Amino acid sequence: MRVGSWGTRGVGRPAATVRRRCGPAGPRRRRTALLLGAALAAAGGAAACDGGERAPDPREAVRLEVAPADGSALIRPDSPIDVRARNGTIENVTVTTKGTRVEGGLNRERDRWRSRWALDPDTHYTVVATALGRDGRTRTVTSVFGTARPDRTLEAALTAPDHGETVGVGMPIVLRFAQEVTDRAAVERALELFSSRPVEGAWHWFDGQNLVFRTRNYWPAQTDVRFRAHLSGVHAGGGLYGTRNFDVRFRVGDQHIIRADEDRHTMWVTHNGRLVRTIPISMGRGGIEKYTTTNGVHLTMEKGNPVIMDSATVGCGPGCPDYYRQIVYYAVRISNSGEYVHSAPWSVGSQGSANVSHGCVNASPENARWFYDFVYRGDPLTVTGSSRELEPDNGWGYWQMKWDDWVKGSALNRSLLVGPNGSTPVRTAVQAPSQAGPRSSPGAHEGRGTATDD
Repeated sequence: MRVGSWGTRGVGRPAATVRRRCGPAGPRRRRTALLLGAALAAAGGAAACDGGERAPDPREAVRLEVAPADGSALIRPDSPIDVRARNGTIENVTVTTKGTRVEGGLNRERDRWRSRWALDPDTHYTVVATALGRDGRTRTVTSVFGTARPDRTLEAALTAPDHGETVGVGMPIVLRFAQEVTDRAAVERALELFSSRPVEGAWHWFDGQNLVFRTRNYWPAQTDVRFRAHLSGVHAGGGLYGTRNFDVRFRVGDQHIIRADEDRHTMWVTHNGRLVRTIPISMGRGGIEKYTTTNGVHLTMEKGNPVIMDSATVGCGPGCPDYYRQIVYYAVRISNSGEYVHSAPWSVGSQGSANVSHGCVNASPENARWFYDFVYRGDPLTVTGSSRELEPDNGWGYWQMKWDDWVKGSALNRSLLVGPNGSTPVRTAVQAPSQAGPRSSPGAHEGRGTATDD
């Protein structure tokens, strides 16, 4: 009751006060009226001064800088686009060009934007940047510039894997350059990988023209991988600039692990950990090195049906006592020194009991055809029992190199943890989740090689 009564009287008081302003007033009421008038006058004066908005303070206006500046002379392709805001934050940066889409990002304070990769050579760019100042006002700056055309260009080829290919768990990524790369670190920084399942891997330079990525252990089966090479505009040293990018997606299929023993004349094939075929074989007869099957972890590299085996490719041409030229079928190459798993109907009687080939792995036509249809490129095939060790740079003998030595071949001297969000450097020897691989690891040059066996 008291609260309600007080509220009613309070509502009526201002009206009564207003009605009595023109009549006599006591000292207390007069003082109240004066204070109210002063407050109204102050409010009215402020409204008349700025229309309800605070006057802009030039010290709080945003300053926006774009480099390269508008109308700049032709710049080097490896120059970054750099946008900075003073007294404010960057709200938007748009780069338009007829070349590759420009990727970039803001820093944590949102006052700097920087392009991530090199720019395309001989290309024009338009940058439109907008920033918001502390005074609540925005500013937009535009810069139009172009990149120079280099005198020397770097030709690159991705020799494995192919886009959309399903590969084996040992599959490498192989880049070959037509010219010598002297700034290998710059090239390596331009490469990124994504994997649907986390793995650890590293790049390895065998020389200035051959760069290979392999995982520390085999890829997990059923893994999706994306490889992006942002080489266009990268300065590879000596005035040599890249002109081509790569964006390749491939899938690691089922786990195929193959083991072939020279002494037992047998090859065992497993599928996702289960033995699916035991194959009688005949391997290199030995006597001389070129007729000895190489020992160690090979990878299946390519298929051919048919393939011509010609001893002239290893220096034994027509007239040589051991000369041969033979057409073979269902051939799967496992090295650059002429070694294949292939159909050999002429040696079926020796398969499973003796080694009679010139270095290849001979199998019956039925088994060779099954194997040809079964394997992916990049399936590991380990040969045991031989006296000739597979070199890391013989075909895809990459798993022959110890992991620590492999990582030392990186120009950045680091391995990478690759996952769905990209790749980050591994600074300590952390074992990434993956399927087991051999304890020894790989290296080297990729080429088509030659066929030398019968």
